[in-house]
Amino acid sequence: MARLTKRIVDAAEVRDADHFIWDDELPGFGLRMFRSGKRSYLVQYRAAGRTRRYTIGLHGVWTPETARREARILLGRIAQGENPSEERRLDHQAITVKELCERYLEDADKGLILGKGRRPKKVSTLTIDKSRIRRHIIPLLGTRRVKDIASTDINRFVRDVTAGRTKANVKTKARGRAIVRGGAGTAARAVGLLGGIFTYAIGQGIIEKNPAHGIRKQADRVKDRRLTEQEYRELGAILRKASKNDALGIAVAVARFLALTGCRRSEAVSLKWTEVDAENSCLRLEDS
Repeated sequence: MARLTKRIVDAAEVRDADHFIWDDELPGFGLRMFRSGKRSYLVQYRAAGRTRRYTIGLHGVWTPETARREARILLGRIAQGENPSEERRLDHQAITVKELCERYLEDADKGLILGKGRRPKKVSTLTIDKSRIRRHIIPLLGTRRVKDIASTDINRFVRDVTAGRTKANVKTKARGRAIVRGGAGTAARAVGLLGGIFTYAIGQGIIEKNPAHGIRKQADRVKDRRLTEQEYRELGAILRKASKNDALGIAVAVARFLALTGCRRSEAVSLKWTEVDAENSCLRLEDS
């Protein structure tokens, strides 16, 4: 086998069973190709008379080159008598859900957690993730060891969040408050994030099975409320009246923009001139 490159990794065939592709340039460094199509980088070595494997991480989060650099460091430690696989095993036995969440967010802040479109999560998305972790996941599961979490615990988590056990009204700033509500929608989004965190744990070799997989969530009552023609006329009259107050100029412009375009509030306040297509009378949002 030649040097592992992105082209070779992407072209690796899926077989009926897991198999390995080894790098000729750096002995011990390789790629594990799962029958599911997932790919992960690893180092293989011997310690205490046994063959050990240490997973570096998933392809996509790691590239062949970044994984190779990490492999060189690991193989150097192994040459000095260390056993990183055993160290990780002992570490993983003790890691709590709170500690796992901290590792997840640390990697997410580095752009190593991929979201929609296989792109790093946006800052706004991470802000919401951090809030859900802080308000729901840690209070209910934070002290539990990750390896001890079962699907029954996740079902209980969903029930507790739905019932409002984590709801709160917390002062956050001099003039700000965080109002945390329960409900089916909140529970569904929180367990969705929790499932992603456990998937991350699988990629890190902490657990082998995702306890949140297959959990049934109550359907969120999605609101589909649209303004009537009369309500639009009333809104227009209110905005025309408010526009006479110079102090409300920007707020009125944003409200009118939202009403006419259907954009989200965050899209309106962060809109750039480069996203405005005046010639075709439309917006071309770079990231929506």
